[in-house]
Amino acid sequence: MDSLIALAESKLLSPGGIATGDLDRVFAQLMGPSIDAADLYFQHSRSESWTLEEGIVKDGSHSIEQGVGVRAISGEKTGFAYSDEIVLPQLLEASKAARAIAHGGNGAGKPLALNGARALYPAIDPVESLPNPDKIALLREVDAYARSRDPRIRQVIVSLAATIDTVLIAASDGTLAADVRPLVRINVQVIAEANGRREQGYAGGGGRYGYRELIENGRALRFADEAVRQALVNLDSVDAPAGQMTVVLGPGWPGVLLHEAIGHGLEGDFNRKGSSAFAGRLGQRVAAKGVTIVDDGTLAGRRGSLSIDDEGTPTACTTLIEDGILKGYMQDKLNARLMGMAPTGNGRRESFTQLPMPRMTNTYMLAGNHEPEEIIRSVKKGLYAPNFGGGQVDITNGKFTFSASEAYLIEDGEITRPVKGATLIGSGPEVLNRVSMIGNDMKLDEGVGVCGKDGQSVPVGVGQPTLKIDAMTVGGTAS
Repeated sequence: MDSLIALAESKLLSPGGIATGDLDRVFAQLMGPSIDAADLYFQHSRSESWTLEEGIVKDGSHSIEQGVGVRAISGEKTGFAYSDEIVLPQLLEASKAARAIAHGGNGAGKPLALNGARALYPAIDPVESLPNPDKIALLREVDAYARSRDPRIRQVIVSLAATIDTVLIAASDGTLAADVRPLVRINVQVIAEANGRREQGYAGGGGRYGYRELIENGRALRFADEAVRQALVNLDSVDAPAGQMTVVLGPGWPGVLLHEAIGHGLEGDFNRKGSSAFAGRLGQRVAAKGVTIVDDGTLAGRRGSLSIDDEGTPTACTTLIEDGILKGYMQDKLNARLMGMAPTGNGRRESFTQLPMPRMTNTYMLAGNHEPEEIIRSVKKGLYAPNFGGGQVDITNGKFTFSASEAYLIEDGEITRPVKGATLIGSGPEVLNRVSMIGNDMKLDEGVGVCGKDGQSVPVGVGQPTLKIDAMTVGGTAS
């Protein structure tokens, strides 16, 4: 951790002539008799993206941004200011503005001390992990490979992206922490056409490592295979039926339904304000027996993982629901303090220009003891949904609507015809209580999750085993 602090200081503080000792002067202006807590969030971010479409590199971007966010907290009030210049005069000006907004509490800062945390990923710059000609060659290779898989493939779009974030966090509670966060991702989208009908397929993945780890062992080509497979399946799909029926969710990415319908409702701010369907229900049964859901930011190399959150708190594996009983919420420092709870390492923000708030990292359901085939055999008539597209949820009641990008009928215990246009409609609390069988095949997604909340987007992970839900409303397209 000492080496990360030194690296972050050299990139974020030294160019502006700032030393760690100067931060004490900033806190002296921020704190005093009117402020309960304050923090500084320094960030340097470098990112790139490449997109190949119709065999041509149609889009390429490279950006660098840096700055500092200054926050002062008084009770429930927060003052916030930021600057894209990391120099002492701007820091002092921002701290003056933040304190003026939040005026009205009591407190004093503590001496800064190193906040040690285990490193969950290498402190590398993934942008530099592969030469640019090799990146373009990879895009072309995946494009050509996807087209070669089937003559019905008409269009292929392949994209690569990488980001390196260096952050330094100092807080009035004595926290001094730093992190270097690599992130890469590849996406493959294909469009297939036959008999005048066009359908698409999509696959991708990534994590906190360099490009080479992303493409080794033919991984990028496997994403192309998966995108092609989905598109061809959808070409053969029939209209989805509508009505209430048994639904089986596949393992891995379908955990995005849990993320949206349940995960957001377990974030601390919604529960402190009483707006979540789970507010005030700690210790109560909120799900069927066997349902255990955790949020785990400590998984090495995963897209949603962080060595420390954006307030300098080490991430943790937080049990949210255990055997159907609500055990905890995801917390940042502000909401934890106001609720009399401990922070869980879930304080996250998109950038230095925005405030942190409770957010998920990698949220998933633990495995049960049923074979996936056993679960399918138990269904007389229903829907099997192994892949999802977009969705939306109302956290006040947990009601959601999700579109299945790949789905099949289950007839007499067998997966049969693919269907299109299936939409799953329900509420998180109801779904949790209608889970009747949990598979032994828990799987995490490939690393494509992006979570939006209050206008901020952050990378996340999801996962689950195969799940049988006894009754769910399916919106279909069959007449």
